[in-house]
Amino acid sequence: MNKPQIIGLGLSGLIGSRIVELLSDKYKFIDLSISKGVDITRIETLEIIKNYKEAKFVLHLAAKANVDGCEKDKVLGKDGSAWKLNVEGVKNVAEVCLSENKKIIYVSTDFVFDGTKKMGEKYSEDDTPNPINWYAKTKYEGEKAVQNSGADYVIARFAYPYRAFYELKKDFVRVIKERLEQGQQFNAVEDHIITPTFIDDIAYALDVLIKKGSSGIFHIVGSESLSPYEASLKIADVFGLNKSLINKTTRDEFFKDKATRPFNLALKNDKISKLGVKMSTFEEGLIKLHKQLKI
Repeated sequence: MNKPQIIGLGLSGLIGSRIVELLSDKYKFIDLSISKGVDITRIETLEIIKNYKEAKFVLHLAAKANVDGCEKDKVLGKDGSAWKLNVEGVKNVAEVCLSENKKIIYVSTDFVFDGTKKMGEKYSEDDTPNPINWYAKTKYEGEKAVQNSGADYVIARFAYPYRAFYELKKDFVRVIKERLEQGQQFNAVEDHIITPTFIDDIAYALDVLIKKGSSGIFHIVGSESLSPYEASLKIADVFGLNKSLINKTTRDEFFKDKATRPFNLALKNDKISKLGVKMSTFEEGLIKLHKQLKI
């Protein structure tokens, strides 16, 4: 039996490469990248998608995702690379998905919310986004482009992804772990709430969404929200490292002269959980990661 085919845009990155590792026994991934001549900002290069008639899904991970880099791009507006990639590129992909009858799985972010919910409250898929920095603005515009395209879609919002191995980019967990291992003092923000997500869980959640034929917006995020300071303490605990190296700081101090960060980015994952997907708490994810590193 032939495996279902998934066209991927951005499969070589931190998240995409792990999805391929974990799901390639179930799906055939077709990696369409710049090396294959694909530039999502030029719709004519997406004509290649028409060659893959059997592929019913396009997993769209490609984006300009550096929050502070995007903020510098803001002065260029729609002429900047953030807008071109995160908005115009997404429109192009969605347009081709509609014409070729393929479902687009568009990866978005927790940053689309303004973070003004009270401590202890979480954002659901039904809450209205209100982005407060340029990266978030472009990602939300990308979401709207997908929703207005007429194509069948999943909008999958991820948050603070982490994994055991990936040489090309360190996620926040491995950055903190390395600093602790090297005995470095560092500051961690205490007035910013995040929802860290184990990338392996993301892969399995996407598998379920595909198999169930689900459409709409889903928060594919971990089951625990906490501050970066609290997250740093948990990393130290799980890996047996020195917690006294971790110092508290504030958003205003840590992100001085950088893009504004929302206060509370706690996201609910009830919708994906009701489909039978178990999303790890941060501690559970760290324990799984620890075991993978020891293999």
